[in-house]
Amino acid sequence: MNEQKKRALASVDEKAALYEKIAEQIWENPELSLKEYRATALYCEALRALGFTVSEKLCGIDTAFCGSFGSGAPVIGILGEYDALSGLSQAAGTTKEAPLVPGGAGHGCGHNLLGAGSLAAAAAVKDYLEKSGASGTVIFFGCPGEEGGSGKAFMAREGLWRTLDAALSWHPGDVNQVETGTNNSCIQVLYKFTGKAAHAAGDPYNGRSALDAVELMNIGVQFLREHTTDDCRIHYAITDAGGVSPNVVQARASVLYMVRANKVADSVRLQRRVDDIAKGAALMTGTSFERVFIDGTAELLPNFALEELLYANMAEIGVPAYSEEDRAFAAALKKSFPPARSLPGTGARADAAIADEVRALTENGTKPINDFLMPLYHGTLFTPGSTDVGDVSWQTPTAQLNTAAWPSGIPGHSWQVVACGKSAMAYKAMRYAAKSLAGAAIDLIEDESLLARAREEFRLRSAPGYVCPIEEGAVPIAL
Repeated sequence: MNEQKKRALASVDEKAALYEKIAEQIWENPELSLKEYRATALYCEALRALGFTVSEKLCGIDTAFCGSFGSGAPVIGILGEYDALSGLSQAAGTTKEAPLVPGGAGHGCGHNLLGAGSLAAAAAVKDYLEKSGASGTVIFFGCPGEEGGSGKAFMAREGLWRTLDAALSWHPGDVNQVETGTNNSCIQVLYKFTGKAAHAAGDPYNGRSALDAVELMNIGVQFLREHTTDDCRIHYAITDAGGVSPNVVQARASVLYMVRANKVADSVRLQRRVDDIAKGAALMTGTSFERVFIDGTAELLPNFALEELLYANMAEIGVPAYSEEDRAFAAALKKSFPPARSLPGTGARADAAIADEVRALTENGTKPINDFLMPLYHGTLFTPGSTDVGDVSWQTPTAQLNTAAWPSGIPGHSWQVVACGKSAMAYKAMRYAAKSLAGAAIDLIEDESLLARAREEFRLRSAPGYVCPIEEGAVPIAL
């Protein structure tokens, strides 16, 4: 690591108080997807103070923005998120469930850390560009609605990510690793059925039940499941059952569907079949329906060249040192959740030798903190979840990493994650991620061959062509 890079990465620690304050403020003011107005204002203010040129309402989305610095190639994007989850309000630093606001929102996926860590990385790259005079541009992207709304996919529909030479991101977790593999694409559509109210005893023949239409649609989809490939998933939630009076023929009812398949083109085809079932349900019940497109995401394209670069920086920087206080809190919180049934990390699920190594490193899963860097693993391992980072990866070479921001075995979207959101352990993970991302971005700026490798791999993987899951004319909807 040369001195200019060392100085740039040192700036993450020098400005740590700023980044921790931002993460804390966002934790204390959790906002749901596409409603992140306070977080957006906070980031835009911080970006301007740090010397970035800020653009707001990217692609027409109120809570999407970016801050850029530098000029010329390469153009490196660093992705940030900041939305929270409903129903996960929780006091910080506790080992028992204790909602601050019953039913309120909370940062159960660590996005308060994600955005602040990415900002720290972008600022470190800016510091490098400023002091080295090197050609290059760094852009911090504020990406709303990852938990629901697919902000990055709507931005992909506008071709935004094609303007980058590469994109880097991270996500808090319970392990230090480079992410690899692929996942499910996903599409969400709301079906709002309208019928005709009537007295269920006096003149039911004059009624047309929207609730019947929803139920028949659900039955139709149940039969469809047999005829889908193994990677497909179909989920639903009745969002409006029409009322609570059984003696009234329900004139309205709504159901929200989510369809998944590994390939986004397959999700689009599966979605059309679900649409046909909705048409059939309306025909059978004499009702009509409004189809409201909500969001969609594509599957991830891995980029091994960028993954190797991220890993090299994670290894060189080294995992954080944890205090006895960190370990005691992690151990107590770990007891609040059932023991993990599998080893941590992607590589341990895919490679027997890595599994053996991780088993030893975790002391057979008993360690409260995964205080090590996972062995590097590359592959196309499939995981069933979905993320709008996939849409970015179809338009530019993209890679992500994880750092251990909460105890081993604690899953995302849990109150335990919220309880860790302002902990020393979480902030150490945030700084580790920031330095690793910044280090990789600086390497791409300094060594053209690294970016050339990543671009060539991207060209080959993306050859089938990007199928955008966001429909023409659709606008982001905050549910």
